[in-house]
Amino acid sequence: MTLDFRPQALQVLQIEAAAVTQLAAYIDESFNLACQMMFDCTGRVIVIGMGKSGHIAHKIAATLASTGTPSFFVHPAEASHGDLGMITQDDIVLAISNSGETAEVLTIVPVLKRRGIKMIAMTGRPESTLASLSDVHVCVRVEQEACPLGLAPTASTTATLAMGDALAVALLDVRGFSADDFALSHPGGSLGRRLLLRLEDVMHFGDALPVVHQQVSLKEALLEISRKGLGMTAIVDDSGKLAGLFTDGDLRRVLDQQVDLHKASIASLMTRNCITAKPAMLAAEALQIMEQRKINGLIVVNEQQEPVGALNMHDLLKAGVL
Repeated sequence: MTLDFRPQALQVLQIEAAAVTQLAAYIDESFNLACQMMFDCTGRVIVIGMGKSGHIAHKIAATLASTGTPSFFVHPAEASHGDLGMITQDDIVLAISNSGETAEVLTIVPVLKRRGIKMIAMTGRPESTLASLSDVHVCVRVEQEACPLGLAPTASTTATLAMGDALAVALLDVRGFSADDFALSHPGGSLGRRLLLRLEDVMHFGDALPVVHQQVSLKEALLEISRKGLGMTAIVDDSGKLAGLFTDGDLRRVLDQQVDLHKASIASLMTRNCITAKPAMLAAEALQIMEQRKINGLIVVNEQQEPVGALNMHDLLKAGVL
């Protein structure tokens, strides 16, 4: 028998979408106070939660940390057995519990208050014990869970996750957190490579740079292209400045014209006013230029318009930019 799971799945998405939409009502003064507390914090934002709320707390802590707000997760049960030592008086605790009555979280609240550590509660019940004991309460109440039994945390965890994102992004915006700042937190991933990698990190330079003088013959230029293996060569004038470029594609066009390889000078065949790049240009920006102009390589020049490097699409592929 073939079953149709789609109606229930659609209902889940509709319930959870409605739960997130309803959060707009809770972007109030309490939300603003919570953001202000985290913005003014000279320590870290310590996020705690138990069970499913703990999984959400993990993600919120990671999002805060990667967007300019130093943060990490502490398991409330482990905190009762020594991990409270991770939390200092300069820190702020963001405690997450849908019911606001989670025993493991409430157990450590008296110790936090005795140490003068400020607390933000994120619960679905403003009247709960945790909400009443905290300095600020951020409400994440939902009308119903997506679970038909009303038991498994579904819409409530989705709403809590979305509210955590709202806190993190609101703080990111006020801090003036930039794409470069974000990349510094993600150096190992493809995002970091796209935001941090510059042409000077991937280009061929020195003896590996294909370059010939404009007075050489086409044959000599082709030998240089073959030696350096980049499918092109820079051509320079007497002062060492870039005069033009010759590529494998140019060679195909030249062969169609039946040009004498031995006698023709490269200066008469090269592409003048070619597209160039600077060493400090982002590799991702160079990729965009190459894709837009439908070219396979770039010559990198310094401020004096002297060629200092070269790269092609294969170099960007190896670097993980593509």
